Amino acid sequence: MPADLYADSPTDARAIALVEEQLANRNWGILSTQGYVLGIDLGVYGLRAALIDMQQQTYASAHAEVQSTNPYAMTQDALALAHDLLAEYEVSLDKLLRVGVGFGGPVDTQRGEVRVAPRMAGWEGFQLRDEVEQAFDTVTLLENDANLIALGEAFFGVGKDISHLFYLHLSSGVGGGLVVQDRLYQGSTDIAGEIGHVAVIPTPPDQPMVTLEQIASVSGLLQRARAAGLETDNLHDVFGDDPIAQRVVAETADLLGLRLAQVSALVDPQLIVLGGIIIRLSGAAFITQIAEHMHRYHAPHIAHPLPIVASVLGADSVAVGALALALSSLGD
Repeated sequence: MPADLYADSPTDARAIALVEEQLANRNWGILSTQGYVLGIDLGVYGLRAALIDMQQQTYASAHAEVQSTNPYAMTQDALALAHDLLAEYEVSLDKLLRVGVGFGGPVDTQRGEVRVAPRMAGWEGFQLRDEVEQAFDTVTLLENDANLIALGEAFFGVGKDISHLFYLHLSSGVGGGLVVQDRLYQGSTDIAGEIGHVAVIPTPPDQPMVTLEQIASVSGLLQRARAAGLETDNLHDVFGDDPIAQRVVAETADLLGLRLAQVSALVDPQLIVLGGIIIRLSGAAFITQIAEHMHRYHAPHIAHPLPIVASVLGADSVAVGALALALSSLGD
């Protein structure tokens, strides 16, 4: 998947409007009456930095392509991007209230370190939070990308008027995030919502399990399409008119609908949000298929009109979620 699908995507005007609207309408705590909050996104598809001026209630962002996935080099590139954004708006470090950081993989939020980066080598145990905190001399919070998108949508996006939502991220990986009573729910070990990393079918002990990520991620979809006879390395073709592609997509929608039915029965959200490159490329028809299967898998006595919608925060969604995480800490 080319990086420019992410890194070169401009900030969506709708996302800017949504963020600035909520900055004006929500009470962010006494510490937020003036000053700035910074959000940083380090992902395999690109780097993002986002800045909000709490007094003026305005939002700005910047983006760059990934030049190196080495943890030190990539972190320095992200810090440089953020410093440039601060310099552009003449923000001194003493004006920063909080920094939120999103990473494209599992993290230990208590230790502030990366647990594993499935698509980037050398990140295991990397103290990302400390690196950022030292650079800005400001309280810094670290979280994984899917959790931050969930929180961003809950604070600023399609979930801004509800209290409970589940977010499913379909991209180079498959992740999930859960917001309960307007707060990010991480569970006891930071893995709440990670439905992409458990088996989807029973597997004998001597055989490798098959996870939702192996089936419904970008590489999973392409591998399954090729195995079915569609010769392509382009995700656009998977969502095209070829009968083989349509069968693969239908099977994927069926499985995702089943998993989301199980999620909805367990956590009973008011809304399910889908996002990631796969959702951006597939369009509304794929979401409709998933929703139809999800409702089909509910027993009649627990069936209810649970909506499934697409994320609206666009390419800045992780950085916006990092802002939401930082903002939520102001009231703690």
